[in-house]
Amino acid sequence: MTPRKPAVPAEQEALPEPVAPREPAVPAAGRARAWHAELAWLPGLGVRGDVLIEAAGDRFTTVTSDVGRDIVPAGALRLPGLTLPGLANAHSHAFHRALRGVTQAGRGTFWTWRERMYEVAARLEPDSYLALATAVYAEMALAGITGVGEFHYLHHGQGGTAYGDPNEMGRALIEAARRAGIKITLLDTCYLSGGLTADGKAQPLAGPQLRFGDGDAAAWAIRADALGADEHGLLGPGARAGAAIHSVRAVPPDQMHPVVAWSHSIGAPLHVHLSEQQAENNACLAAYGRTPAEVLFDCGALGPRTSLVHATHLTGRDVRLLGESRCYVCFCPTTEADLADGIGPAGSLASAGCLLTVGSDSQAVVDLFEEARRVELGERLATQERGNFTAQSLARAATIDGHASLGWPDAGEIVAGALADLVTVALDTPRTAGTQAAAALESVIFAAAAADVRYVAVSGTDVVVDGQHLLVGDVPAALSAAVRAVLR
Repeated sequence: MTPRKPAVPAEQEALPEPVAPREPAVPAAGRARAWHAELAWLPGLGVRGDVLIEAAGDRFTTVTSDVGRDIVPAGALRLPGLTLPGLANAHSHAFHRALRGVTQAGRGTFWTWRERMYEVAARLEPDSYLALATAVYAEMALAGITGVGEFHYLHHGQGGTAYGDPNEMGRALIEAARRAGIKITLLDTCYLSGGLTADGKAQPLAGPQLRFGDGDAAAWAIRADALGADEHGLLGPGARAGAAIHSVRAVPPDQMHPVVAWSHSIGAPLHVHLSEQQAENNACLAAYGRTPAEVLFDCGALGPRTSLVHATHLTGRDVRLLGESRCYVCFCPTTEADLADGIGPAGSLASAGCLLTVGSDSQAVVDLFEEARRVELGERLATQERGNFTAQSLARAATIDGHASLGWPDAGEIVAGALADLVTVALDTPRTAGTQAAAALESVIFAAAAADVRYVAVSGTDVVVDGQHLLVGDVPAALSAAVRAVLR
């Protein structure tokens, strides 16, 4: 049966085709440049004024605060507003962007939403995926995101037939990030079964899911190897490889070890969807007599390079296992709210020793300020107390901890030696006007929006200037054309 196509608003048909993307500039080795930030958030120091930030090539060299405008080096770019390290989107499914708005009519559950998602997955091919992902990553750049973790499981052609290059879809995502000017960690995902029934029986892949599977984890590892990562996991400038176990409902415990071993072989991050829905927990208990977190622990999948995504429905023992394993936990609050998942125990996880990160996941919105503040706002709703997470801790989740969870520990800080990624947020918009310097970070984290981003540099190269993307040009037109091509 041919899946029903989601309706396309008629007014979209009149939108112009996007401008052809420009080639990203490559910073010359050692090329020096400088920025003079009105305010900047610096590690260990907080917000400082008149900060001179200097770089050579793709790395910061010196960072000095309280540098008067009269002594700033000639050619330094003035950055009015609050300048932060580049933001890290630790969990993304780029193709879900085509569903924005389409799934909001009527009622439903996570599981009914998933069927609509499968309809989109059934239509994508390498060229259409390249166009869509380029536009989505450009939208991320406009929102201040300089690095993305793409949780990638749409591997094969129709019916599960491999492309001539079995990694053609993954390479399309890497190219999309390059065109949009941001870094990517391609979290190549093992996805072997269609789920668990309520009584714990594994279901075979079917329909669009056939495109996700490699047969078994050994075959997955062979295909992942063919991506060509070096011994440090790098796939090329601004791109690195990571591994992912989709979930305990999609990868049986006896298939997890090859994925974990592959991630260890190149020191790659390992990401897993964990306990997003209570039904997943119930089926896992029926199948294995253990919670999803316990299954992952017993399979050796938990550790300081592991990120657990969602972690919404956890037991007290689950929280202790994750904390003692020093895992990252990635919260995606706008998606978790959109899909009616629930509110995860962020405070308990942080207290147990987990580092928190944030992601846009289904692209219900692309705004990491919103994701970060919703971690605190969700905790307020759950505990009926304010001030569980400071603006500083939420900013870390969206920057240094997010980048580290994606295998970029040298990103996410404005400090000598770090990758020269910057995002500047305007403080004169309707949302941020009236901000006082002493509370600038609080104003941005708790009130700013992606639309307030004015400037973005990635590895020392300008990507967004005055709110305009320099490489893709007309990002709304690119998004409209790409989404229209998928939904028609």
